[in-house]
Amino acid sequence: MNSISDQASDAGDSAKAAAAKAGDHPVVEWGARLGYGANGVLHVLLAFLTAQVALGGGGKQASQSGALATLAEEPLGQVLLWVLAVGFVLLALWQLTELVTQEEVFDKAKAGGKLVLYAALAWTSFTFASGGRSSSNDQTKDFTATLMDAPAGQLLVGLLGVGVLGIAGYHVYKGWKKKFLEDLQEHPGQWAVVAGQIGYIAKGIALVAVGILFLTAAIQHRAGKATGLDGALRSMLDLPFGPVILIGIAVGLVAYAVYSFARARYARV
Repeated sequence: MNSISDQASDAGDSAKAAAAKAGDHPVVEWGARLGYGANGVLHVLLAFLTAQVALGGGGKQASQSGALATLAEEPLGQVLLWVLAVGFVLLALWQLTELVTQEEVFDKAKAGGKLVLYAALAWTSFTFASGGRSSSNDQTKDFTATLMDAPAGQLLVGLLGVGVLGIAGYHVYKGWKKKFLEDLQEHPGQWAVVAGQIGYIAKGIALVAVGILFLTAAIQHRAGKATGLDGALRSMLDLPFGPVILIGIAVGLVAYAVYSFARARYARV
C-alpha cells in the first residue's frame, strides 16, 4: 500500500516539476504577457461597445464576441485576431501550469477558472480570425437552458448566479484593497495602480448585473433571461441614471485595459 502511495506521490511531484519547467519556459512566459496585452485590447473594445449601449447606438453585443466582431471589421483586424488568439492560448497554457503547481485549493480554483476563461477567449478569437462568427448571448442562453434541463436545474442556475456574484464581490475587494499588486513582480507605478483599482471595481459592478440575471432566470425558470454581459449591461439602462452608470463602467473598462497593458510588463509569470 505504501509503495502505491509513494508511486502516486512521485508521479505527482514529477507532474509538478514538469509543469513548473513549462511555466518558466520563455515562450510560455512571453506568451502569457502577450495574453495580458490581448486582454487589454479586448477591454478597450468592450468599453467602446458599452459606451454605445449607454448612448443608444450600435447594434453589436457589448460582450467578448461583440468586441472581437468589431475588431474583425477593422483594417488588419484578421491579423490582430490571430495575435490575440495566440496570446490567449499561451496565457491559458500558463494558467494550466499554475493549476498543476499551486498547493492551496483557492489558488488552484482561481487558476482553473482563468484557464477556462482564456481557453474560451482563444477559441472565440480563432473563430473570428478564421472568418466564422459567434454570439456570447446565444452561448450563455444555450448553456443556461442545458443546465436548467438537468436534475435540480433551477438550483444549479441559481448557484451559478450566486457564484458570479461572489466573483463580482472579489473583483470589487481586489480593486479596493489593491490586491492585484500581488500578481505583479514589481510596483508598476501609481498610474497603473489607480487604473487597476477603477478597473477591477467597474468589472465587479458589471458582474453583479450578470449574476442577478442568472438568479432571475433560475427563479422564473426562463433560460432566456440569462443573456451574459451584453444583457446585463442593457438591463442597467432601466435603472435611474442608467446611461450614466454605463458610461462609468465603460471608463472603468478602459482603466482595466490600461492596467492589463501594465500587467503585460510587470506580471509575475
